[in-house]
Amino acid sequence: MFEFIRTHQRLMQFLLLLIIVPAFAIGFGMQGWNPAGDPNAVAKVCGGTVSMQDFERAQQEYLQNMRQQLGANFRPEFFDNPEARGAILDRLVNQRALACAALKRNIVASDDLLRQNILHDKQFQIDGKFSNELYQGALANNGMSSSAYETLLRQQLAMQALSSGVLMTASSPQTVQALFARAQEEQREVQELVLKPELYTAQVKLAPDAAQKYYDANQKEFQVPPQLRAEYLVLSVDTLSASIAPDAAEVRKYYDQNQNRYGVPEERQARHILIPAAAGAPAAEIAAARTKAEGILTQLKADPNKFPQLAKEFSKDPGSAEKGGELDFAAHNGTFVKPFEDKLFALKQGEVSDLVQTDYGFHIIQLMAVKPSSVKPFEQVRAEIEADWKKQRAQKLYADSIDGFADIVYTQPDSLKPAADKYKLTVQSAPLFARGAPPKDLNNPNLLTKLFGDEAVKNKRNTEAVEVAPGMMVSARVAEYKPQSVRPFAEAQAGITAMLTQREARALAKKDGEAKLKAAKASPDFVGFGAARTLSRAKPEGTGQDGMRMIMGAPKDKLPAVVGGELAEGGYAIYRINKVSQPDKPDPALAASLKTTLERSQAESDFNAYLAALKLTAKIELHPENIEKKPAN
Repeated sequence: MFEFIRTHQRLMQFLLLLIIVPAFAIGFGMQGWNPAGDPNAVAKVCGGTVSMQDFERAQQEYLQNMRQQLGANFRPEFFDNPEARGAILDRLVNQRALACAALKRNIVASDDLLRQNILHDKQFQIDGKFSNELYQGALANNGMSSSAYETLLRQQLAMQALSSGVLMTASSPQTVQALFARAQEEQREVQELVLKPELYTAQVKLAPDAAQKYYDANQKEFQVPPQLRAEYLVLSVDTLSASIAPDAAEVRKYYDQNQNRYGVPEERQARHILIPAAAGAPAAEIAAARTKAEGILTQLKADPNKFPQLAKEFSKDPGSAEKGGELDFAAHNGTFVKPFEDKLFALKQGEVSDLVQTDYGFHIIQLMAVKPSSVKPFEQVRAEIEADWKKQRAQKLYADSIDGFADIVYTQPDSLKPAADKYKLTVQSAPLFARGAPPKDLNNPNLLTKLFGDEAVKNKRNTEAVEVAPGMMVSARVAEYKPQSVRPFAEAQAGITAMLTQREARALAKKDGEAKLKAAKASPDFVGFGAARTLSRAKPEGTGQDGMRMIMGAPKDKLPAVVGGELAEGGYAIYRINKVSQPDKPDPALAASLKTTLERSQAESDFNAYLAALKLTAKIELHPENIEKKPAN
């Protein structure tokens, strides 16, 4: 099952994104379940509870992900409703139900699989190589110990393994694939006539008072939400770090005491031959593999120079056999499975090993080259050390300053200057904005609620200090406030006139289009169509969805066929379909893509059904009312 996960990463990510929360995001696991007596629990699953803290953590991660995906289009209020909170709760319940099922079935990720996942996680790598310092720092920044993170990751891998048992069986019949491919490749020779609204704009004659009447009848469209201009202070690790000057002696001392961090470990390059024999295979199969490997080893002992030739002939490692068994340089850090790596780093240059047995089979290893370890010169890493040194002190200073910062902006509410002076911060300004479109530093639902509240707007007081992100607190105050208003007609008039003109032009295009459609259907000699071109569902050649729907939906039993209709983007289109055919040869790339799409759809359907069945036995109780007791963060 774990092998399926490795070879079907895209499918696993597509489905498990629906239920699996990354280990950093969840910060809790099966071992952290509370007994079922928490009165504020938002759900109960398998005898344990999903606490309000669990929910808030998952909600914050979800909002951060949406903010990253949507960028400037992110609107926190769109996700501040019972439906959005219910979806997050459902995701947590799915996760717990799946974790519970994996635990009951004794599905456990091995130490080797756990180690490989950590070593190959790009967020823990520098220049493509695992960095233990980066790993430990990431854990510290998320308030987790390595044992806690590894427990959570092990649970996640177990859930993925359980899910793979369902996903492995997903398939779609070849007849269905063939039907879909045939429909996608069906070609139609088409001529078109598109009547765009712009062609009719000059014909539009609006009444002199048309814009005013529309404005008076649709006041809600011209309402401007409350807006404000704000001043604010950011207390963060970054802002504090900027005020810290590195101590040259401390930086040098740090370098001297952490030589291993700035060292490049010894790396070795090997050749190897793999004769496969999976762990758990029948004894006869393992014995046959051993005998074959021993025969190859005998030849190598007699002539080590034959290694590349024998690797190409006998090795079953797909990544290296064609290269004579040659592997890339690697450090002693878990890049390879432990028995292989231990033997590699025990060999002398040019030496050929005895047989090395792993879960993959029998290996013969030859050490080709060694890159000795080294330490980067101080001047080369000085800037990096200074940045780390400043960050460490800034993190401690931030932790020591949180309470004081919160206290001073609260007890001296008429100005942000006292807090700015004390913590050497700069009071920043945000231009006029509405609550739905805040600047980045103020884009936090809790902070915006306070900033647009009576205390800040009417009394002109600082907001409470709000943690808007890990390691970042903000307090703000209103510098200028504009209540909800209606745009003056003079400002809206041009836009209204353009909109009404466009509306009338579309109506004229439709009317003309319907007349031309009738004429085209009545006469095969109708003039006005463009040159014929061939398109298909797979290759629409720039034709939009509305056009393709009309073209591919036209009956093919009587040609030429003429169809037409309005386009969503405006205008009217008429199409004459002259010929319907299939390509001479099917497109193998399209067939492969359709196969993947259909199997993914089937896998999603099977998985959802399996998850629903799991939830029936998970003794689930939902308490969304506990979530609604307090506003979303």
